Amino acid sequence: MKQDWILQKKETRRTFSNSTWVPLRASINNEQGNCHYTGFVSEYFGCGSVAFPPKHREIAEKTSWSDIGIGCTAQPYAYKDGYYSSIEQYQWNDKEPIGIHLVFEHPQPVIGGSLWVLNPDLVVALRLIKEGNNWVRPEENFVVVAREVLDEKGKQRLIEIKREFLLDYLAARNLSLRLSYYRQRVENVTSLETSEYSGLKDHQEERNDGRYELLIRSVNDVFGGSWAMFRAWRTDVDEEEDAPVMGPETNENTDHERSEGNKEGYDGMRVEGEFWRDEWIEHQGISKRVRGDVDTNLPQFIVETDSTRMASAELNSEDVGRWLWFRSNIVNELLDLRGFSLKWYTAETGAIQSTSKYLIHFGINSADLITVYAYDIARLPSWEQHIWAAHNVVPEGKVSSELLDSQVKAQPASTHAVEELLFEIMEVLESEFRQEFNVSLFSHDIDRTEASKKISRFASKDQASLLRLAKEIVRVFSDRLNVRELRTLSTHSNKDKFGSNKLLQDLLSQKVGDDTARKAFGPIVGAYNMRVGDAHPTSSTIGEALELAGIDDENSFLGQGQQLISNFGQSILLINKMMFEKSQE
Repeated sequence: MKQDWILQKKETRRTFSNSTWVPLRASINNEQGNCHYTGFVSEYFGCGSVAFPPKHREIAEKTSWSDIGIGCTAQPYAYKDGYYSSIEQYQWNDKEPIGIHLVFEHPQPVIGGSLWVLNPDLVVALRLIKEGNNWVRPEENFVVVAREVLDEKGKQRLIEIKREFLLDYLAARNLSLRLSYYRQRVENVTSLETSEYSGLKDHQEERNDGRYELLIRSVNDVFGGSWAMFRAWRTDVDEEEDAPVMGPETNENTDHERSEGNKEGYDGMRVEGEFWRDEWIEHQGISKRVRGDVDTNLPQFIVETDSTRMASAELNSEDVGRWLWFRSNIVNELLDLRGFSLKWYTAETGAIQSTSKYLIHFGINSADLITVYAYDIARLPSWEQHIWAAHNVVPEGKVSSELLDSQVKAQPASTHAVEELLFEIMEVLESEFRQEFNVSLFSHDIDRTEASKKISRFASKDQASLLRLAKEIVRVFSDRLNVRELRTLSTHSNKDKFGSNKLLQDLLSQKVGDDTARKAFGPIVGAYNMRVGDAHPTSSTIGEALELAGIDDENSFLGQGQQLISNFGQSILLINKMMFEKSQE
């Protein structure tokens, strides 16, 4: 109802001390129509803020809209006596700083307007970076911590911060944030009696720790009325002189005129609701991010075969000597997060690179579970630990033998991950091809870090995802083959009809014959046919494609994914050997 809208009852019940987002500075005005005429509707929200230490709380309680509202601008000032007030300082009286501004105002006198600047101390303390209109924290999955809202002309209208991060910063500096804000809603109607505001009357009231006022006036009373203009000018300037000089001003060398009148004729009634409130945002004494306080909200992890759990804090020691077990799909979930990456050390061990800069060294055991030294998990930031905890399982399949080789025996296995070998073999083939034919085998390069996220045994969780893995492998090899150059090198009569794999196979056939080349390409063709199966999962050719790719469907899906990558890489290695290895004399 319109009466609820103008009375703002819902809005005045809401406080920012319980909100996810807290405005630090705002001046948002939404208008429809012309304010002089009926049909005009507007809604305005303005907010200012200053942070105060406990020692100035008594004075800070006196501040309100006129002191710290949108009219308060944070700018530096140099006094004549040498005293300097930095832009961060809020002064109650001259040279009496009692508070801290979290948003500064930077005037742009040459180009016009001004910029609102989020306090750099807050930005650096929380380790934020600016992306578009947002300040994000890379260490916590690039979560948006603060953001600004611009109007259609690109002018800043709002800077707000997520309360969770604001409280962390305030606790570190032992500050409390005081907000002062104002809401205004206006509508011009033809008459009060025939409008939805019929029955309302002017009034003021204390409500929800703020002050509300309803004003009902005629539009003419607001914008009409008398006016007066006074004009004065000099009469002693000779415009014909080359360098005229004006003397002191007197009654004899000045003249003036005065005009006045009335401006009337505005129809309708103006209904206006206003609300002012001052509010404190108090910290909770905990600063995990800025000050590094101990996080008391950490998960527990299963450490024994009977599901016994231990708190993360108990595991946060290199001397605990325990490992944890996780479902392998934890790797995919982490790689889906921005800034995470995967690297391999041996055939069965690798590491997850976290945005918190930790390397989580893991091993894959005989039950296809991920095993990690408990301390490596317990030292992670809270939000990462909770992700790992969601995949924590009862120990099964022992600790990865290759992980123990590295962490206990200090003798890392000399094996190599098939994922790493695949990319290295492709690079070798590309190098040999260029050296032999003086052209590039591939039409474009790939981002190996990003490609490694999609091409790993962990991507294979079921048959559908196994087929998608085949598609990704084909994408980095077959789909990148330089068809134009391969077609030039081919001597086959049907080369114009051949695809990329067929063209490279034909080139190999010229050296080793059709049958040998066909066998060498078997796993590659099988993977290509699996990709077709991904688009048509009910196709009866999937089984044949798996067989051609050399995949044993008795293996786990993780094992099948590893086998697919391995066989594809072995095929490329064989092609390189047959095509470029010099015959022994």
